[in-house]
Amino acid sequence: MKTTDLNALIKQFLQQKLSLALAESCTCGLVAAQLAPTEGIGEVLLGSVVTYQAEAKQRLLGVKKKTLLEYSAESQQTTNEMVQGLHRLLPTADVCVAVTGLFGAGASEQQQKPVGTIFVTILFEGRAHEYREELKGSPEKFGALAADFIYGQLAHLLRQRQELALNTPLSTAKA
Repeated sequence: MKTTDLNALIKQFLQQKLSLALAESCTCGLVAAQLAPTEGIGEVLLGSVVTYQAEAKQRLLGVKKKTLLEYSAESQQTTNEMVQGLHRLLPTADVCVAVTGLFGAGASEQQQKPVGTIFVTILFEGRAHEYREELKGSPEKFGALAADFIYGQLAHLLRQRQELALNTPLSTAKA
C-alpha cells in the first residue's frame, strides 16, 4: 500500500535539517504512528496532536467556531486554521501538517464532498500548500491512504526544495 519510502522521507528531513509537527483529525494519529519506527524520527518529529472532534480543534488548535459552523470540521478552511494553530503551539517546527476529512457517512458529507474526501495543509517556508483529495477504496483503508498521500506530498516538497538549492548559484544562496 505504501508508495512513499518513510526511511527515505525522514532521511530527507535530516539532510535538510528540518523538523516536523502534525495535527491529525480523521487519521487519528496514524500519520505520526507510521513514522515511529523510522530511523532518525526522534530528531525530526517535534510532536503530534489528534483533534478528532470540533471541540478539540477549537480548544487545542484555535479553530474558530464560526469556521466550523460555516465550512464544517471537514473543510480546507478548518485544516488551514488547524495548521496555523499547530504552528503557534510549536513555532520551531519547520514543516507543519494538518489533515481532516470524511472517513464515514454523515458529518458534512455531500455530493461535492463524498466519503473519502480529505483536506491537507502543509505549512512550509511561510507558504500554505493546500490539498483536497478524494480517496478511493473502503473506509478501513482511508487512514493508510491519507497517510501515504501526506508522505508523498512531503517528499515532493522536500525534493523541490533540494532541487532549488542545487540550482541556486553559491553567490546568491542563503547561508
